[in-house]
Amino acid sequence: MKSAEARDAGGIYPNNLYVRYGKRSLDVTGALLVAAMLLPVICLVACLVRMQGRNVIFGHERVGRDGRHFRCFKFRSMVPDAETRLRELLERDPAARAEWEEHHKLDNDPRITRLGQTLRRTSLDELPQLWNVLRGDMSLVGPRPVTPTELTERYGDHAGAYQTVRPGVTGAWQVSGRNNLSYEQRVRLDRDYARDHSLTGDLSILIRTVKVVVAPNGK
Repeated sequence: MKSAEARDAGGIYPNNLYVRYGKRSLDVTGALLVAAMLLPVICLVACLVRMQGRNVIFGHERVGRDGRHFRCFKFRSMVPDAETRLRELLERDPAARAEWEEHHKLDNDPRITRLGQTLRRTSLDELPQLWNVLRGDMSLVGPRPVTPTELTERYGDHAGAYQTVRPGVTGAWQVSGRNNLSYEQRVRLDRDYARDHSLTGDLSILIRTVKVVVAPNGK
């Protein structure tokens, strides 16, 4: 009989029936239900992005469970020369560079289109990640997917904890302050989630996510 917990170099991680079987069932069922309910919204957003004359879906490399790399999908919300604009801003603006180094994101990001700002504020840009969930790349709830560089440079000793679970469309970071938290706090939340996640915990995060998205400050 298997132990109720699995041990990793970074700590002890749950290996109960929900983690082994129930979580994936919740992911597939939940992703299908949300996709069906929001299909008109998904189609509308896709049309609006397409009207701006660029590819509708953007995929970027992220690290998943067991260190496997995958393409994380979003509705495109950035200008075509996004990386050039970011590099130029960070070179000339010390404050922006400090903000980027602290949070790995910017409140006033020159890369984001006007439509993209709305999509990001409402989290609608992340709807294509439902496909990642169905593919098994991601879970509905888990740590936010990070780049290989972020995992190496930011997670340190907690990188192992991050890789014991699938990244999530939502998670503890989104419902615990999001942009008001430092990156170090985000890493600790991801570590704590990996060490202690359950059905009731995941359902609580999903419910709180809805509240965060509809709240005026849901960034």
